[in-house]
Amino acid sequence: MSQRKKSGPRIFFGWWSVLYIGIISGLGHGFNTYGISVFFKPIATELELNRAFTSLAAGIGRLEGGITSPLVGWLSDKFGPRWIVIFGICIAGAGMIFMNYITEVWHYYVAWGVLIGLGLNIGLTVACDKSINDWFIRRRGLAQGIKFGVISIFGIVVLQIITPLIDLQGWRFTCLLWGIIMFASVPFAYMLIKPQCPEYYNLLPDGAEVSLSGEEDKGGITERGEGYASKLEEREYTFKQAFKTSTYWLLIIGFSAHNFIAGGFNVHIFPFLTDMGIEEAVASGMMSMMIFFTIPARFFGGLIADRVPKNRIQFLLLGAFLMQVIGISVFLLFQNLPSVYILLACHGISSGAVTPLVILIIGRYFGRKAFGSILGTMIAFLSPMGLIAPVYYGWVFDTTGSYNIAFITALVFAALATLLMFFVRSPKPPVAKTIGQTW
Repeated sequence: MSQRKKSGPRIFFGWWSVLYIGIISGLGHGFNTYGISVFFKPIATELELNRAFTSLAAGIGRLEGGITSPLVGWLSDKFGPRWIVIFGICIAGAGMIFMNYITEVWHYYVAWGVLIGLGLNIGLTVACDKSINDWFIRRRGLAQGIKFGVISIFGIVVLQIITPLIDLQGWRFTCLLWGIIMFASVPFAYMLIKPQCPEYYNLLPDGAEVSLSGEEDKGGITERGEGYASKLEEREYTFKQAFKTSTYWLLIIGFSAHNFIAGGFNVHIFPFLTDMGIEEAVASGMMSMMIFFTIPARFFGGLIADRVPKNRIQFLLLGAFLMQVIGISVFLLFQNLPSVYILLACHGISSGAVTPLVILIIGRYFGRKAFGSILGTMIAFLSPMGLIAPVYYGWVFDTTGSYNIAFITALVFAALATLLMFFVRSPKPPVAKTIGQTW
């Protein structure tokens, strides 16, 4: 029987999903991750909070991510990511709108800490990564690099919009406007986030051509997809199999250390800069420069990761952690304006590279079927650092009048993460009889 090549769209549908995920994640996480630093002093002043208690809202959101991520991962594996993404966007949008009406401290914790944090953790983390991981294998690094590059670009855009907008219209109106934007994106989420793997739609991952022999059923195209993945040395692990590997736990410890560094620094960077006497507009520009450095780190980090053998990819992560060691060390040694620029550049490169590399490594090491459960549970273990770090940074400043002790602590964590990557190894292939299970 003669074979024919299945004709498909000129642009593989997965790329449209990547573009949308990058844009909406940039708008959402840019507002939450970097925006909180710009909102920090106005909110603290109006609600009469010190820095530790102002930081608590951001920490609550990160802790919620740890609580919900295993469930979100399992639901994404079981039912697909589409409705999870939509649900999360709506919760985050509601929290942003609620920020316009807060009058008490507990309102602030509910709106920013619970609703915004919960919504973004549900909709724009594990579920989105699950979607990309399902639709790409050989080009997974490129896809994640593009996604995170777009997130960085829109993070800069968000920062440049909300900083003057807060001055002109106030932080309440800014939050209200962003909530409306989030709700307006929901129809695009429905159209561009598919609930199934590409094989379900008679496509192969990466947009690879499908040669059909007569009528192709779902079972046939699924087998072709598994064969395609196997040729690329993709091995499918269940959650339990991954959980038992030392590789999984070393990644958890290393990523937790990085989460402490970034979790505190991203919240306090704007106050840190303005405390040095830097004007708000200049501080915003310096933050944008830091985010700009994440773009090449994310894009080229993903691109390079596609070309690095599985048993060497952990050294890319080692390099990213090492950048934090360099940046923090230079600042602590000199503590002048040039050293601040070095700190921001190194932090941008490191934080830009780490997150996509961890996601890519999980995909390369453990496959597609249980990816959501594996990544979600990892986030659960590292999320306490997301709660502790911003509050710790704030407490250090409240008690000492400086962030130096917090930076020294961050340096210790960065050195630990760098050291651990020397011991990460590609895990041995799982036992064949359990492949196909997710738990």
